[in-house]
Amino acid sequence: MKVLTLALLFSLPVSPLAPVKPLRQPTSQIAKHTKGGRWYFAATGHAVYCYGPVMTVPAANGDLQRVATLCRDGSAVVPLKD
Repeated sequence: MKVLTLALLFSLPVSPLAPVKPLRQPTSQIAKHTKGGRWYFAATGHAVYCYGPVMTVPAANGDLQRVATLCRDGSAVVPLKD
């Protein structure tokens, strides 16, 4: 009788002891930067909100140009107005 009771006990479904964590949803690079950005004045005359650092890169004519990186509009690099 004890063997039958133990077999029945071990055949019952068991819920996990630890709570189940929900799966993480994939996020884009821009969605990860919800805070810490800054508004910049782009060379085109528009305001842009960017999360990355401001860098100085060489322009096509050889001059140095300041650019903001990782902007909210999806641009990787936006030339800035000085």
